[in-house]
Amino acid sequence: MRRRMRARRLGAATLPLVLMAAAFPSPAAAAPAAPPLSGLTKSVQGTGSPADHGATANWVVGYDDRASTTGPATITDAVAAGQAYQSGSLHAPPGWTPSWSTDGSAFTGTEPASGVTAVRATNPRSGADATALSGALTPPVQTIATATGGDGFTPLLNRTSDGTLQAWNVFHHVNPANAKLVCTDAGTGQRCPGGPWPKPLNTAPGPLGTGNTGDIASTLTPQYFRNPAAPAQVYYPALTAASVGVGCLDLAAAANCGYWPLTATGGSPSAVNSIAGLVESGGNLYGVVSTGAVVCWTIATKSACGGQPYAPIVPPSNNQPGNTLAHIYGSMTVVAGKVFASSSVPGVGRPALGCFDPATATACAGWAASKPTGPPGNYTYNAYTFFSTAGAPVGACSTTNGATEVTTCFALDGSALPAPPVAAALPAGVWVFNPEVVTDPAGHLRSYLALWNGGFAGAALCHDWTTGAACAGLPGPITHPAANGGATRDYGYTYDPPTGCLIGLGDAGVLFSMDPATGATPCVRSGGQVTLKPGDFYCDGGTGHVQGYTAARLTGITPSNVDLAASRVTVVDQSGTVVPTPGFAPDGSVDLTGVSAAAHPSITVTTSLVLTSAADFGGGNQPQLVVDYAGDAPQLCFSTTIAADCAVTSVANTATGTDTTGAFTSNTVTLPVAPGAACTPKVVVQKEICASATASKCGPGGAGPWAKQAPVGLLGLLNATAYWRITVTNQGPVGITAGQVVDSVEPSCQTGPFTLAAGTSKQVYCSTYALLSLFPLTNRAKASYVPVNVPSGTPPTQSEWSSATACSLLCIL
Repeated sequence: MRRRMRARRLGAATLPLVLMAAAFPSPAAAAPAAPPLSGLTKSVQGTGSPADHGATANWVVGYDDRASTTGPATITDAVAAGQAYQSGSLHAPPGWTPSWSTDGSAFTGTEPASGVTAVRATNPRSGADATALSGALTPPVQTIATATGGDGFTPLLNRTSDGTLQAWNVFHHVNPANAKLVCTDAGTGQRCPGGPWPKPLNTAPGPLGTGNTGDIASTLTPQYFRNPAAPAQVYYPALTAASVGVGCLDLAAAANCGYWPLTATGGSPSAVNSIAGLVESGGNLYGVVSTGAVVCWTIATKSACGGQPYAPIVPPSNNQPGNTLAHIYGSMTVVAGKVFASSSVPGVGRPALGCFDPATATACAGWAASKPTGPPGNYTYNAYTFFSTAGAPVGACSTTNGATEVTTCFALDGSALPAPPVAAALPAGVWVFNPEVVTDPAGHLRSYLALWNGGFAGAALCHDWTTGAACAGLPGPITHPAANGGATRDYGYTYDPPTGCLIGLGDAGVLFSMDPATGATPCVRSGGQVTLKPGDFYCDGGTGHVQGYTAARLTGITPSNVDLAASRVTVVDQSGTVVPTPGFAPDGSVDLTGVSAAAHPSITVTTSLVLTSAADFGGGNQPQLVVDYAGDAPQLCFSTTIAADCAVTSVANTATGTDTTGAFTSNTVTLPVAPGAACTPKVVVQKEICASATASKCGPGGAGPWAKQAPVGLLGLLNATAYWRITVTNQGPVGITAGQVVDSVEPSCQTGPFTLAAGTSKQVYCSTYALLSLFPLTNRAKASYVPVNVPSGTPPTQSEWSSATACSLLCIL
């Protein structure tokens, strides 16, 4: 039913200037019916008909798929003569990859600066439903030994447009020039395309470089902020030779996206040698520098906050002059909008926790001085939020290590809070790093602290804030014997909502997954995420293309290999509001017909799958999450500029395509081009009379001679015939139509209608039978015409008159 509706909407009433292909005769009764081919429907917008020279033509190609199997599809459209491609105008439907060509055969994924002669869009997984978008279901993430290279810290997760889960990481505490950034395909364990890896970090925006050519150093315990307006963009604490500040990394583009200095390095007697953080509060990012001072950067304006750096809130950490790149031992967290920071130096002084109030740009009330978090000589790598049993952030903690392991927590007002039992019970010498905070399916808020040393080769520690105790069902600590023999030396974890897994990384350079419910490694779960915005499938500016959402479904996966009862599906709209939907049906589908496309023009479907078997992954099989809607054929669009050359009287475009049904071609759209004032044709008429007394020389092609005035006596004193030749010449620059010869005396000379191309002539021969007359006979002619492609109803243009005279006796008087 939906296909019939789609075909009907492709009619000329919806898309202007569409020339529909003629119907073919039915095959012989004995011949089997051929499978239907997919089709393309071409139209043009924005110009009117005819178009003007220099106008913009917006070409639209609708793709009506008829495929019954999934496979690659390609749409190609050549930029025909008489027009030039407009840079940046190509729009491909979601799931399709655009490409450009300057010779019509070799295509590239990067748009050339000029000279584009053809455009193309490809979809590797087009199928029976072009109004759908799919994303890969992530396989269980296996242990990936050494794939991160170097001393990786916490993973930065990124899903590509096709659903591939990437794990990026920056080697921490590495000098500016050294390459330090690595991307790993978490599903395959291979490095991401675009290597060699690792790559450097640089202050200048642009694609990632190669080799040891960086100018940004990484910090000891970096904290990252993902920009909600552009989730693939990561802001990180950056250190250059001259300053500390905010660096930007674009994971989707594999590019540096800027650096903004906050304060200069150096100084005396307390020097800025490094930076800790970054954390976000109220639209600002905050960090702490070696002197204990607070630095601040506004996300919206990409500029330093007024008045920063602010006064120190914690004791200095490695602030000796001349010791640039010396590490800060400490970290940061945000509690109810207040910014907390920890600070320490191994074996020196007492570790401390301080609080900064962004509202006053000073220390928090009750925090005139920082508060000690352990005995002298202890040091820390962490600062984390303390939550109430109701899940409200009420304070901050820091776990310090040394001869004794001490965890200390304070409320917002500076009063003491009880330490989480799991952290308080740790033996001496254990290094504890910032936790990943996750809400489990039962609604319990959990913190997963990463730790190693002090007898642990790598482990996680889980505290349930809802119960105020260790997480039920999990060992404490959670070791990972299946990952590199347990030698993971954990630095931290990142939660992946689609799979419901924690992805861990550590000093051993080993990427691994952990099930947050069981602690098992690997995490035998899968998941996918697809954001579907049906309006993005169209580019003609029309309305009514979308009828409604239909379903989300799992493909390439056996339903019996998924514990659907334990699995989850979540749908949120463009504002992040959860949209109620049914759960999984027994076949792994989710009914979305109850979701209004008008109220929710964009939805994000996230599935978290608990697997009973991973047998569907591998061997070339890639399960997918597919989300679709009912609507018209998706569209590819691009724009061209019609040439100013007067010789261009029309432009045309035809698109071609292939998919699993075969090859197909669109209708050809020909757009007439009006001449305009600069392209008005000049038509000249020359009227002549035959000066010969021999009639055979005065007809079509006759030698004449031809003159403007016949010699005396040619007509004689009695009856005679005057032979006329009228030459109409179109001097250009464009052709004419509806040409007419207008003669003031002789009706037989009036001829038309005719067309006349630029630079060509037409001759008309006619005659007048003259009675006895003493007076000369003068005849005039002109041309009436219409330039090609002018709008209907345009009045004809008249040429100048041209005359010739036939003489009798009085011509000599």
